[in-house]
Amino acid sequence: MNMSIQNTVDVNQDRKFLDAALRLARKHQGLTGTNPSVACIIVANTELGAKIVGSGVTAEGGRPHAEPPALAEAGKQAKGATAYVTLEPCAHHGKTPPCAQTLIDSGVARVVTAITDPDDRVNGKGHQMLIAAGIEVTAMDGGEAAHRVMQGYMKARTSSRPFITLKMAMSETGLIGSTQEHNLKISSPTSSKQTHLQRARHDAILVGSGTALFDDPSLDCRLPGLEVRSPIRVILDEKSKLSSSAMVIGTAIKIPTIIVSPGSAPQQWREMLASNGAQHQACEMDNGRIALPELLDDLAARGIQSILVEGGARIAQSFLEEDLVDEIVVHIGGSPDEPESPDHAVYAPFTPKDLPNEFEIRQTLSFGRDTSIRLRKKN
Repeated sequence: MNMSIQNTVDVNQDRKFLDAALRLARKHQGLTGTNPSVACIIVANTELGAKIVGSGVTAEGGRPHAEPPALAEAGKQAKGATAYVTLEPCAHHGKTPPCAQTLIDSGVARVVTAITDPDDRVNGKGHQMLIAAGIEVTAMDGGEAAHRVMQGYMKARTSSRPFITLKMAMSETGLIGSTQEHNLKISSPTSSKQTHLQRARHDAILVGSGTALFDDPSLDCRLPGLEVRSPIRVILDEKSKLSSSAMVIGTAIKIPTIIVSPGSAPQQWREMLASNGAQHQACEMDNGRIALPELLDDLAARGIQSILVEGGARIAQSFLEEDLVDEIVVHIGGSPDEPESPDHAVYAPFTPKDLPNEFEIRQTLSFGRDTSIRLRKKN
């Protein structure tokens, strides 16, 4: 019996189908609760060559996992086939049998995975179950694509905090807004749509009460067909300023909304939040400001694994100073509006030409006149 992980025979074919599985996994990213959005593709060798005979992705809410529906679709064609799974199959009994055992029972000949599950209940055990059953296992490096799909889950399994993406739209000089004028147009419509797509892929979106009051944003996903994927809204309101007239409060009955303030916040104000459907999250304070590390621990305890921080300059600076940011996405406006007076200008804590030293550029995209750069913290 083969008791070691094997190297793939056809790397190009494996990469092609694994990449297809990673694209499929993004379908339910942000919708699977504390479970990751995993995809599984079953590929059988036919007279016409390799053919996908079954596919599945973790269901909304986290159950069932990806493997059972993919194998069910493949049926008898799964026997002798190759299963491409974006995460090592689970090896522990929960509400359902281990996915590794389900693969074994199906009769697949090979399993190719993109990333090893860091969960202590798995972490290599799924691979070993397959190998012990005589199945060839190829543990590939799924690379950047795998980590982007799994980033919230991986962070949750290796720390007590969510994965934090800081998103900012700015000009070449770092201009992000005005103290007097609402919603300066910095990003193009295409860049704005990308922001909405990012929202759909995160568990939560976070801003400060200043942004919520001055801009009165809806903080939802408004891409056609993805409206139901609006993330949980988290508003930092250390001085209990928000009122029922704010968009985020008025729509809290439709979109889950968490308002963060000290436990000493006025009882009447907290009752107003509750009557509008908003949840109150009591927080610790540090020198008059919300203690962010402790807050992130609390949000992680709620099952929130990824947060898109869209706050203003102060929020961005605070997250960076506390070393809480894992990724930065910057949309650089090609023809941004300017405030009427230079004195009204608000600038980010960095500019496109002076990026934080502890981050490195991983991707650069063009959206019309705009440029979008994605930075990841250096290892």
